[in-house]
Amino acid sequence: MAINPTKHEMPTQAPEVRAHNFKEVALGYTEEIAIEEAKRCLNCKNKPCVQGCPVNISIPEFIEKIKVGDFEGAYQTISVSSSLPAVCGRVCPQESQCESKCTLGIKFEPVGIGRLERFVADYHNANATAAPVAPASNGHRVAVVGSGPSGLTCAGDLAKKGYKVTVFEALHTAGGVLVYGIPEFRLPKSIVAKEVETLKALGVDVETNVVIGKTLTIDELFEDGYEAVFVGSGAGLPNFMNIPGEAYKGVYSANEFLTRSNLMKSYREDPETPIMKGGKVAVVGGGNVAMDAARTALRLGADKVYIVYRRSMDELPARKEEVEHAMEEGIDFQLLKNPVEILGYNNPEDPRDPKNGFVTGMKCIRMELGEPDAKGRRRPIAIEGSEFVLDVDAVVMSIGTSPNPLIKSTTKGLEVNAHGGIIVNEDGLTSREAVYAGGDAVTGAATVISAMGAGKVAAKAIDEFLSK
Repeated sequence: MAINPTKHEMPTQAPEVRAHNFKEVALGYTEEIAIEEAKRCLNCKNKPCVQGCPVNISIPEFIEKIKVGDFEGAYQTISVSSSLPAVCGRVCPQESQCESKCTLGIKFEPVGIGRLERFVADYHNANATAAPVAPASNGHRVAVVGSGPSGLTCAGDLAKKGYKVTVFEALHTAGGVLVYGIPEFRLPKSIVAKEVETLKALGVDVETNVVIGKTLTIDELFEDGYEAVFVGSGAGLPNFMNIPGEAYKGVYSANEFLTRSNLMKSYREDPETPIMKGGKVAVVGGGNVAMDAARTALRLGADKVYIVYRRSMDELPARKEEVEHAMEEGIDFQLLKNPVEILGYNNPEDPRDPKNGFVTGMKCIRMELGEPDAKGRRRPIAIEGSEFVLDVDAVVMSIGTSPNPLIKSTTKGLEVNAHGGIIVNEDGLTSREAVYAGGDAVTGAATVISAMGAGKVAAKAIDEFLSK
């Protein structure tokens, strides 16, 4: 049978419609499309796609089940390795991981592994009636700090082995970056809530509004009887450029901007936590978070949204799919440009309407690419005398985040690197006995699936440590 050389397209909302609502952009495969896409899989004996997956999902096995219509069986196969399949099927960068290793991709487009994972997870969530059964307790207690992807994965893997796990979350809703950082149109919050409920059914306790380092310290967790602690507190400290004008009203970090929209529901008609409405918005940066912020600003009613990035399209780090969606929705990409100053005014008596804040523009300079830097990307160099002003009313800085120093500052003997990341060995063990860490708290901002992989590694190490 001839193999279809291209992936089956993901059905989506039309750009002119979705740009004005927060409903999910991708609509998902139908059963018929999923089966046809699954038939493209060659079921390779050496399974290179599995090697490309940070949590080592048995990819050919779950796809084989889809081929014969055993969708629930496919879900159960994925669940052996992943605690968050509905999440990963939506936000995991499969194109640079499992799909990049797909044998079919050598000659044709790779199998749509992520799209199939999403289909299987959604099928399960829509049709499953029986809740997971919590295993018998093994008598050990473990604390997990943070309910993002690394924390939830670590908690899930340990709970399946009979550990009594408590997850401590600083915010009022569990999910970490999955609920405050990723917009509803890419990852519906109901999906995250469903995954959290599944973990609770396995016996995981989730305590919200608990800031480890303030409400409780790690030392106090041990005093309370926990035998090991996993730190998955993420990287929530935003970076800024330290250019003039960043203190003006109307300048946001991407973290604040997305948290106000995603978690505090500022997109509602009469929000308690408003952010900009209307006007022109510049988002500085070129990663996935920048795409999320720009597309969110558009849906909040911005008249014009710019992505300002100092390199070219070839170096843009965001997922290709997200960039394409942003361009389809009308986001204006200002490439090879970099801000040097944010312009504004401080006089409250100024006759101009201040409803969009005090930002009046952003001075930028044009860039050109020079020799590659230490990471292999061509270094951007400012072109002298090429400054110009971009007319904007709000600026969102999306140039990365760093781990919050709170846990380090309240935990004796916990070593961190120059960037504030917690130092761990290959098993996720920190410089403190029985204290493990993973995800963005270690690496700085990275992908959801890499954080999940770190959570799995640490869970295995904790199990080996407490089983001695």
